[in-house]
Amino acid sequence: MWTRSSLKDKAKKILKGNYWQAFLVSLVILITGGSHNRGEVGSSAGSSGGAEVGGGSFFDFEIALIVGTVILLIIILRIFIGYVLEVGGRKYFIKLSEGESKVSYLGYGFKNNNYFNIFWTMLLRSIYVILWSLLLIIPGIIKFYAYRMVPYILADNPEMGHRKAIKLSNKMTQGEKWDIFILDLSFLGWFILGSLFFGIGILFVQPYYDATNAELYLNLRKKAITNNLITENELNINNDKL
Repeated sequence: MWTRSSLKDKAKKILKGNYWQAFLVSLVILITGGSHNRGEVGSSAGSSGGAEVGGGSFFDFEIALIVGTVILLIIILRIFIGYVLEVGGRKYFIKLSEGESKVSYLGYGFKNNNYFNIFWTMLLRSIYVILWSLLLIIPGIIKFYAYRMVPYILADNPEMGHRKAIKLSNKMTQGEKWDIFILDLSFLGWFILGSLFFGIGILFVQPYYDATNAELYLNLRKKAITNNLITENELNINNDKL
């Protein structure tokens, strides 16, 4: 049984002497759009510019084209690079908790033919969450937490099939979703405080948040193995190939 305080205490402990290295890993994940734990899907509508003619409307079109291109590039970066870097980042924090601090784990998903399975599984996870969110907000949030452990599972075994990884995450989070939600809320004050300094402060909170979530996964993993939901061999624990 885990508690918020025990996870956070362990996270603080492993960050001592490793903070700036962890900061770099968290920063890379954030830049590539891989901070799944605080992600959201939303939409916005622009105002009509029909009343404007001539140069004004052409200027609006140019701005819209530039913004659209940037958004498209960000989406492409997120899908084809961010997903895999996210799994590598989760691997880093898992190994950091186990006493091994190697930034090279960030590129873990690009090695040993791991890329395609990680990319495909993470993409499907995002699609499932989006589809559930389109039906109703609450089911979308529930599925968001149900699939929360997928990148960590892939960090342990990048060869695990997408169905098995998603199903395992769902089982691991059964009866845990509310507590995980409260764990997220416990960081809200930190992120609000960080946002006061033009959002820069959030960057310094992120390693603490990421390390805490890795501790959460390790606790849920231990429980899953104890309850015979998965075996150490299936998770490829202690058999990493770098």
